[in-house]
Amino acid sequence: MVRQAVRDVRTAPPPPPADPPAEPALAALRAAVDDLAASTHAIGELMLEVAPAYLSDTDAADVLALLCEEIGEELDHGLAARRYAITSDRRALHGTAL
Repeated sequence: MVRQAVRDVRTAPPPPPADPPAEPALAALRAAVDDLAASTHAIGELMLEVAPAYLSDTDAADVLALLCEEIGEELDHGLAARRYAITSDRRALHGTAL
């Protein structure tokens, strides 16, 4: 029950900004970044199915190397997506997907 509640909170889409940007280009860019974050979260959940959260990044890298190769994702990006799925903190994606 707790596991499902945590999953619901972590996978909930972020709330819209309090004051949406008036400029259409900025609104479109923000929507694109949100879409990229959502797809990266889905990839991170896939990574967690293969390498659960209790594994360190080093141990997870050994397990995820083949999966990342199969789906055409760099291992560093796969590990970042895994960290993002664990924490729901976009800072985990800094320097990789976002």
